[in-house]
Formats: sequence, structure tokens, C-alpha cells
Amino acid sequence: MRSRLALCAICVLLLILPGLTGSHLAAQSIRLNLDLTDAPRNIYHAHLNIPAKGGEMTLVFPKWIPGNHRPSGPIGGLIGIRIESGGQPLAWQRDPIDMYAFHVNVPAGVSEIEVSLDAITSNDSAGAGGPAASSNLLDLNWNAVVLYPQGASSDAVEFMPSVTLPAGWSFGTALPGARVAGDKVEFATVSLATLVDSPLIAGVHYRRVELTKPGETPVHIMDLVADSEGDLAMKPETQAEYQKLVAETGALFGARHYRQYHFLYTLSDQVGGHGLEHHESNDSVAGERVLLDPDLHMLYAGLLPHEFVHSWNGKYRRPAGLATRNYQEPMIGDLLWVYEGLTEYLGNMLTARSGLWSAEQYREALAATAAALDHRTGRQWRPLEDTARSVQILRLMGPQWQSWRRSLDYYPEGELIWLEVDGIIRQNSRGQRSLDDLCRRFHGGESGAPRVVPYSFDDVVRTLNDVTPFDWATLLKERTRGTTSHAPLGGIERGGWKVVYNDRPNLFSQALEKLVKFTDFSYSLGFTVAEDGKLDDVIVGSPAYQAGVGSGMKLVAVNGRKWAPAVLHAALKAANSNGQPVDLLVENAQFFRTYSVPYRDGDRNPHLERVSAQPDLLDEILKPLTR
Repeated sequence: MRSRLALCAICVLLLILPGLTGSHLAAQSIRLNLDLTDAPRNIYHAHLNIPAKGGEMTLVFPKWIPGNHRPSGPIGGLIGIRIESGGQPLAWQRDPIDMYAFHVNVPAGVSEIEVSLDAITSNDSAGAGGPAASSNLLDLNWNAVVLYPQGASSDAVEFMPSVTLPAGWSFGTALPGARVAGDKVEFATVSLATLVDSPLIAGVHYRRVELTKPGETPVHIMDLVADSEGDLAMKPETQAEYQKLVAETGALFGARHYRQYHFLYTLSDQVGGHGLEHHESNDSVAGERVLLDPDLHMLYAGLLPHEFVHSWNGKYRRPAGLATRNYQEPMIGDLLWVYEGLTEYLGNMLTARSGLWSAEQYREALAATAAALDHRTGRQWRPLEDTARSVQILRLMGPQWQSWRRSLDYYPEGELIWLEVDGIIRQNSRGQRSLDDLCRRFHGGESGAPRVVPYSFDDVVRTLNDVTPFDWATLLKERTRGTTSHAPLGGIERGGWKVVYNDRPNLFSQALEKLVKFTDFSYSLGFTVAEDGKLDDVIVGSPAYQAGVGSGMKLVAVNGRKWAPAVLHAALKAANSNGQPVDLLVENAQFFRTYSVPYRDGDRNPHLERVSAQPDLLDEILKPLTR
């Protein structure tokens, strides 16, 4: 890990030594004009005027994108590259090893080159799958349309950005200094870091919702775009809950590290779903009826609180391995169980504290998380920290054999770890301290403009010990670097609850099955099955696995009858009463076979059950800090 002093020294050297890449940028800015009028066709047109001088020059396309924790810069969508000087084309060549670097020989006496490029956005949206635009709206992440000199710091390079929107579209962004003239918008000159950290959404159907009272600072705004006007209808009680979220974060952290904050919220079934954090905004996409459909609202309720928490945990306080100098430097994700896991815990807690979830909905979501992780057989060989180091691989994998492979478990298992930490603090301090105290000490400080304060594992342990003395280092190392057969459920148990299974559907899982169109039999036969019968995951060691069923096969029939969720549920109930095995007719690469699965426990769905002999710490955790 480089020290702050060393990084500053390197930055200075890159700016002053002659001949070093990026040295000419100290006093000049890159002008970026972006034509978004073709957004409905999912193509953005960019024109850059880049300061230059004679000689070899290398331009780079952002590779390691903050929040994605991996080299996800959409280089495959970068096309139509043209480089000119004085109206004359300049030959360029892609680096034979680094696909994100482009070499060009600048003629002597030239002070500027012009670069034109197109970005295809039909299969990329903030690092997630799916298009970035529809006929009625768009989502712009600036890293997809910029090049900058190799070796330069993202804080040192300045951009003068402007966009031309489709006629009549309105926009939302935290990017400062907007000057609107018709459909063209010019912004203030900002660093490349601020530009990439300030996405923009726009659309035909736009609504601005104020989340702070007149005169209060900093201002909090929700910018909504949707594919239809009716989808923007936010109920007054929902607006009040988001206003409560703003108040609760202020009480929790005690400081705000932004000048203003924008919840950029895209409501569409046509663009790629994601949630991406930034210092002064979040860029989130949900289903088009999320404000109208109660099930959708419940499923997406934690999205904005999660990304909002990242302004403190992830953007302001950031693991040293993720606080890189520019977008070409590799990121090290060992502490993602803090970056994402703590955010998952705090985000869900705030979802309940603000009223976006009821206490019951919070418990049902927590039960679903605990059960899924407790059946992750891959935890027997892969420690949690390795899921963070392997994010580059795991994020690209499908659902097959997920329980044995593990997925991005540093999110949900991080939530369980921090719930356990909160419970230990509350118990050992006899209710005088909680994880809220860690948030104020670790993420508080002075309010103001965005900045990054890196941290290490030792910094986390030191602050925890300041809150309540305990052998935190040993506990956290065991939870993140060790392998175990079961999920860390100590937080639930300390909280006065336990995970139980019965035939009553889990509220959260039931809504998710309806949305994603699959059925979850993980805790009975041991698999999840898509609407078309494809077995997405089969849990190693489960009854189905022991019978020979595998991930990727296709379920055709159950006990001689064509497969359907109701048919399999009925078969489980019958097996529970008559003791007969469940016969599954399965297709595997055009061959058919019947597998007889011995099973007698019926439907099993996870819930939390109160342990009356213990104090209800979960209830205490969910109590709002503000009235």
C-alpha cells in the first residue's frame, strides 16, 4: 500500500518531469462534447479536444470502474475511433497487450488533438447487463465515453463536459454548474474523478422530488425518469419515507460528505438493472412499476438506502486497495466485506428505520439471506475473503452450481457478520454502545465536499476497540478467512431470534420468485428451477443431488405429471404424508431419465422465530434515531 505522501510525490513528478505522459495537462482541460440524440438506438457520440504536444502519446479508456471492483470498462462498446489534428487524420494503434490503451504519434508543433468515438450501450449499463437507454430515457456513465492520457491521475485531469439531449428530454445529475440552452447542457470544469463519479439520467418523463425542507442544506433531490408518465406517481407516504431516510443517515453518521445529493432513479423494464454508488449521487434502476406495485416496492426498497450509505462507506471511507490513483490501476478487494457487507447491513437497517420496510419484511429478508448462506456448501472450501478477491470471475458467472462455487457472498454474509458485531457491542456494553457509534467515529468527521479517506483492516479493528474492547481481529479473521459448514448466525441468535423452516412461504422469497419467474426448492429437494424447468442450481449434498440430479438439467415431469410449481409443491406434501419418494423426469442434453428422490419433510421455507428467553436486540436495532 502506498502512503498518501508517496502518492502525492508521484502525482507531482508526473506533472513536472518533461517527456512523461500527461505532463502537458497541468494548465489545460479536455473538452468533451457528447451527442446523446441517438440514445434510443443505444449509441452515444463523443467528441474530445485533448491538449497534446509533438511526439508519442498514449490515451487510455477507463478500465477499473469504481463500484464494480473489477476491470469492467466497456471496451467492447468503444467503436468509430477517429483522431485528427488540424483537420488531418492521425494514425493510431491499440496496444498489443493492454486493450484499453491507444498509441498515436502527434506531429511537432501541435497543441491539441481531436478524438471522435462512439459508445455502443446496448449491452452495458454501469457494468451490469442490459442496455443503457430505451426509446424514452437514458443512463449515462461518463467512463464509457472518455479517453485520457496514460499515467495521469484521475484527480489531475480536468474535463469541460457538455451534452446534447434528445429534443424535449429533462435530466438529473449531481454534476455542478449546469447551463441549459435548448437541448444542450454545459457543465462546469471538473476533474476526471468527479466526472466519472457524476452520472446523468434523462428522459421524456421526468420528475424532481425534494427530500429536504426549503432552506435546509445540503439539498437532497430524487430525480426520476420512467418509460411512462404514470410510473412516476410517488405516494406521499413513500416520499415521507425517503425524507425519513435522509434524516436517519444524518443522525447515524453525524456528517455529510457531499455538497448536494441526488438519488438518480430510473424506472424501466427495458434498461439494464443496477445500483451504482457515487459521492454525491447514486445511479439506480428498478422495475417500471416499483412505485405502484407493493411486491416490487418491497423487493427494491433496500436499493436506494444501500447506495446512499455508500456515500459514507465506500466513497468517503474506502479500503486502501480500492483507493487507486486512476482507472487503469488494479483494485484489491480484500475488504469488500466492509465496503459492501457493512453497507448491506446498514442499508437494510435504514430501510426499516425509515419505514420503507416493516419490521416483519426486514426479518423475512434476513431469514432468506441466512438460509441461502447456510446452504452454501461452497463455504466448506472457499473463505469469504476469496469471494471478494474473485469478484472479477464470480460476477460473470451464471447461476449453475452457485451454492458449491459461491457467489458475491461478501454482500449478504457481510450483513450477517456486521449484525453479529452489532450484537456483541450491544451485549458487552450493556446497551450503552452499538454499531451506530462505529458509524459516527469511522464515517463521521467534518461535513463538506467529497474526499477519500482510505483505511486498512487494522483501522477497522482499532475503531471497533475504541467503541467496545473485544478481540475483534480474531473474530473478523475467522469470519472472513476461515472455512465453515454453516453461515455466521450469531447476530440473529444474539438478537433474540432463530432461523426456522416451515411450509409457510417467505414473503421476500415469494415476491422474488414472482418477479424473476423461478421457484426455490433449495431447503427441501435442494434446487432452484426456472419457469421453463431448467435447474439453475443444485445444492451439493441435497436430496436431489444425492439422487443424481445436476445443475443445467431440465425438469420435465414430477411423479408422471408435467412439471409446474404447483405440481411439485403437491408432490412434496404427498411425500410428507405417504412416505413415497418424489420421481423427477429430467432431460439432460437430449436424454431423459427419471430420478427417484427420497424425501419426507414437505415444503421448507425460512423465517425468523422469536426466542422469548432473550432480549429482542433486533427490535432495538431497527428503532429510528429520529422522530
